[in-house]
Amino acid sequence: MESTPHSAETAGDFIRLAMEAKGLTQKDLAFVLGVPPQLVSMLVTSKRNVSAELSKALALVFDVPAELLLSLQKATELREQLKRAKDPDPSVARKARLVSSFPVREMVKRGWIRDDPPSLEQQITKFFGSPLWAEKGTFAHAAYKSGSGGPTSEQLAWLCRVRQLAADMLAAPFDDLSLGRALARLEKLLLSAEEIRHVPRVLAECGIRFVVVEQLPGAKIDGACFWLNDRAPVVGMSLRYDRIDNFWFVLRHELEHVRLRHGVSAPMLDAELEGEKAGTGDAVVEEERLANAAAAQFCVPQDKLANFIARKSPFLSERNIIAFARTMNVHSGIVAGQLQRHTGRYDLFRKHQVKVRSIVAPSATVDGWGDVAQIGDLDVTA
Repeated sequence: MESTPHSAETAGDFIRLAMEAKGLTQKDLAFVLGVPPQLVSMLVTSKRNVSAELSKALALVFDVPAELLLSLQKATELREQLKRAKDPDPSVARKARLVSSFPVREMVKRGWIRDDPPSLEQQITKFFGSPLWAEKGTFAHAAYKSGSGGPTSEQLAWLCRVRQLAADMLAAPFDDLSLGRALARLEKLLLSAEEIRHVPRVLAECGIRFVVVEQLPGAKIDGACFWLNDRAPVVGMSLRYDRIDNFWFVLRHELEHVRLRHGVSAPMLDAELEGEKAGTGDAVVEEERLANAAAAQFCVPQDKLANFIARKSPFLSERNIIAFARTMNVHSGIVAGQLQRHTGRYDLFRKHQVKVRSIVAPSATVDGWGDVAQIGDLDVTA
């Protein structure tokens, strides 16, 4: 292909090709510009940069924008800078690929992996427990039973962290009869927030591994249920909402998944378990409808709650709520939460919804809120 001024890569090449196109010699151009011939020679061979003043003059000679000559000059300078620049660490590309696919920064921040670029892919592969890309594809496709599509990378990382911690725990073999007795014992803990401290022990005694992991930003996870094997169910919770009503609703929701042996073939991951997703409408998948109904009934018998609302609405006073809670043998915050779900008024009765994370944490396996749970020889930070 014949070279033309507009195919030039440098300002010097452009000047040489433009001179040829116009039939000018270097001495001719020097005469036109009123400069020494040596200067033109240096411009053509790119030994002298084209200044802004010269670019304006050359633009008149060759009938082109002055910006064209300056841009060619700048491009040449940039190429020279790049030649002199030190080559980056090859791990930058691998690190960028991992960060675009997984919440690497948050995982480093939480102490789940180390900020060590050469070993980053190996660490993440170890963290997720199988070959990296295959795991992300198959696990993501199967895990997200509570909504459409698969889990986000943040949700997947959370789920894998729960799995790591649960696999490192000791618990009795699970059996269905023990779960029935455990549910009866848990029901007796509803009256006082302080009684929540007994939950991890009650679950462990019936063979359920209970793990609390702080959610990653934006994950909106409430809980999960899955099985390490057919006698080792796991219940994970994020305590995304640190409220007594939410704690008991999410916990009983996940325990119903265990009771019905949901999550055996693929984890049940429950995100945004609120509003319509916490109900029993047609838009909710069957596994979740069953779990939601069991959770609501456990917190407050729904027929009695409906009767209470019918009698007292729209004037639901604090005294009425406290009295009804005592009648039901549950904490007033649990009643307040159920009333919020039924009325859609989440601004009401908030003072009853006490925080529980600090109560359950000392007796549970917990990761997050500034603490990193240790996982024996599975600890990828070692």
